[in-house]
Amino acid sequence: MAIYALGERVPTIHPEAFVHPDAVIIGDVRLGADASVWPGAVLRGDYGTIIVGERTSIQDGTVVHAVAEFPTVVGDDCVIGHLVHLEGCVIHDGALVGSGSVVLHHAHVHTGATVAAGAVVRNRTDVPEGALAVGVPATIKLGASDRGAIAEGAALYVANARRYRRELRTLSEG
Repeated sequence: MAIYALGERVPTIHPEAFVHPDAVIIGDVRLGADASVWPGAVLRGDYGTIIVGERTSIQDGTVVHAVAEFPTVVGDDCVIGHLVHLEGCVIHDGALVGSGSVVLHHAHVHTGATVAAGAVVRNRTDVPEGALAVGVPATIKLGASDRGAIAEGAALYVANARRYRRELRTLSEG
């Protein structure tokens, strides 16, 4: 597992969190209970702080970064899809950020909101509670998120992380 301190910046990983051996965690990164970080994901808290809440998944190939002025905060029960880029934003509890999307500085994705796959949420954009952000740049569709699907996705990844903790084993080196 590639987990690194950078000077005084040291990761804090809850004992019940799962970090895949092919993920990279650097610096001031804080992972809550039952959070999961999947293969190829990079969470780089070299200049700023990254906080990932409980039962939140950071899926394959995702890049999470923060700068000193803009921490990146992801709440509890969130689903962060494959190949996402989060930087200096806040993803509130129970939100979903779809595969291949980008959420930038000072953007807020509120509780129960969804960022559609491939969408770009620009600086200082607010995605209201229960809304859907879609397109490049993202436009907002009020009330179009599926909170039930988000909750199911979050629960699925908690179960999957527990399975990986029990069953994952290396068959070959190198």
